[in-house]
Amino acid sequence: METSKLIVGVCGWGDHHELYTQGVRSQDKLSVYAGHFPIVEVDSSFYAILPQKNYEKWARDTPSSFGFIVKPHQGMTGHQRGEQTVGRKELFAQFEESIQPLVWANKLKMLLFQFPPWFDCKREHVQYVQGCVSAFQQYSVAVEFRHQSWFAPAYRDKTLSFLRELGAIHVVCDEPQVGNGCVPIVPAVTNEALSLVRFHGRNNSGWREAGEGQNWRDVRYLYRYDEAELQEWAPRIRTLGEEAQEVCILFNNNSGGDAVANAKRFMEILHIEPEGLNPRQMELF
Repeated sequence: METSKLIVGVCGWGDHHELYTQGVRSQDKLSVYAGHFPIVEVDSSFYAILPQKNYEKWARDTPSSFGFIVKPHQGMTGHQRGEQTVGRKELFAQFEESIQPLVWANKLKMLLFQFPPWFDCKREHVQYVQGCVSAFQQYSVAVEFRHQSWFAPAYRDKTLSFLRELGAIHVVCDEPQVGNGCVPIVPAVTNEALSLVRFHGRNNSGWREAGEGQNWRDVRYLYRYDEAELQEWAPRIRTLGEEAQEVCILFNNNSGGDAVANAKRFMEILHIEPEGLNPRQMELF
């Protein structure tokens, strides 16, 4: 196989203050972001079915080679508790309709189905994953499990074989190892076209719960990888690149503003120089 393409980005574009000079408007941040990174993860789609105009603007604000990794709505992944106001079939249809501007612009890199920490390995859940991938079979679909049971010794190989049979992308995660609500590092490729790696940080003490008065999300992803931790990942990425045509790498350790610095350093370690970025003139204003 030819040398794989390695692509690095971060999750979201609004909170990475070091990318934006004073006076950059919130509506211009994606354009500036796209001058630094060629991919981004969209998290807002997890909380609401967004109007097409949002995706239309994002497609306009980014260069032709830019890619979006979009998280489906929480009602589609089992995060949403309580009574659903919309049926599952209708919710899937609404979400698919909403993302079409990215499809038309050829900028939808993949859909990221991130299942909740209580979504364990059992027949009912296996069938549900099958249904999700089948419903979006015309797209690249990544699957991220967050319960250890999927990668327990008795199930690890079966889980990877299951994803391969579906043509789904196994999400390789780096995160704290603190029980069932996390997964081990499993550097495997299940779709030869694409691989996805997500860096969540290693905040062991804050992963499971926040202190009183603290937002769990702010605490969970508060972590900066040191040089040794990034260096240890370089050979893993290269190995993934031997099996997949393209490896997408996302830094999700956003809480303290560490994601961008870690992502940029990781690109240096891997000798990645992204092409086709937006020009950076907006940084002058």
